[in-house]
Amino acid sequence: MKLSLKKELPIIVVVLLPFIYLAYIWNELPQGGVPIHWNIKGEIDGYGSKGLLILVPIVLPLLVYIIFLFPRIVPKNKLNQIGNNFQNIKIFVTIFMSALALLIIYSSKNQTITNPNYVILGLGILFVILGNYFKTIKPNYFLGIRTPWTLESDTIWKETHRMVGKMWLVGGIVILFASLILNEQANLIVFLIITAIITLVPIFYSYLRFKNR
Repeated sequence: MKLSLKKELPIIVVVLLPFIYLAYIWNELPQGGVPIHWNIKGEIDGYGSKGLLILVPIVLPLLVYIIFLFPRIVPKNKLNQIGNNFQNIKIFVTIFMSALALLIIYSSKNQTITNPNYVILGLGILFVILGNYFKTIKPNYFLGIRTPWTLESDTIWKETHRMVGKMWLVGGIVILFASLILNEQANLIVFLIITAIITLVPIFYSYLRFKNR
């Protein structure tokens, strides 16, 4: 899978947006320190130098984008079999990370965060999107449930990811509704439980399918 500037340019723009926004508001940031951490209720519980904000777009959209480029140099990768799914997933994940970086920078500038549930709601939307793609992802060494048992058998890979797609879709919808109706603490608990279930159950399922084949 070769890099196409035409396809990558819009993603690069998305990656650069938090950098551009940070540069635009840089002189408006307080010299004494900016909020860099909030508790579950959205209250500020940590301050730091505004220079630390530079790490936000570096660690979130830029690093994630670089990670998505890395498989191209991994021996024996099978990304060509994924086709447009890989590119689409890269776009959605990068957009989410860029939006998260923008939210953090905006919240630091205004020294407030509107609603911590927005972040979890965004993750719920991402889970729904990924769930739709997981059902069709073909075996590869980068995306999906890459256990020794799914990589050993195409059949187990397909069965596991068919189940994963449904679980992530339903889990994402539950997280969406929880983010809209629950308070921050209860919503975080629901999010952590759902995330643990949709992450761990497929691993055990692939192992059991391998043992019982």
